[in-house]
Amino acid sequence: MSQQKKEVLLTEEGLAKVKEELEYLRTKKRHEVAQRLKEAIAQGDLSENSEYDSAKEEQAFVESRIVQLENMIRNAKIINQDAQNKNYVSIGAKVTIQELPDGEKETYIIVGSAESDPTAGKISNESPIGAELIGKREGEIINVPVPSGTIQFKILEIN
Repeated sequence: MSQQKKEVLLTEEGLAKVKEELEYLRTKKRHEVAQRLKEAIAQGDLSENSEYDSAKEEQAFVESRIVQLENMIRNAKIINQDAQNKNYVSIGAKVTIQELPDGEKETYIIVGSAESDPTAGKISNESPIGAELIGKREGEIINVPVPSGTIQFKILEIN
């Protein structure tokens, strides 16, 4: 049974950040962890050596993250933000919305889940708001389900 790889949607900036993290982990972080392991082994008895256990756990995390980043790069689909149709919301679009009836205006860039960072104004196309925005036009009202019911937003602008 062949396993289909899930494509990873990234902007050019997002891909650059993934590559930068991968380079850091492959070079600097791997070396740091190897050095910690070497020092812990030099301490002797590994059966009760918490430094060794901690270094092994970190090594496993670093190697796992390297594989994850390599897969992201291999399966990356670049979102061309300049070629986006500005008539409707799609991945890569910059969207200004306002909570109804009289909430503050908020602007988000719709990105793939791998690049999502709400604090930086980047929301995933798979998030509740992102999923509702996809395919909608300026002036439309979306209903976003939340635990307490539904919140309405009006799409003010698509860039």
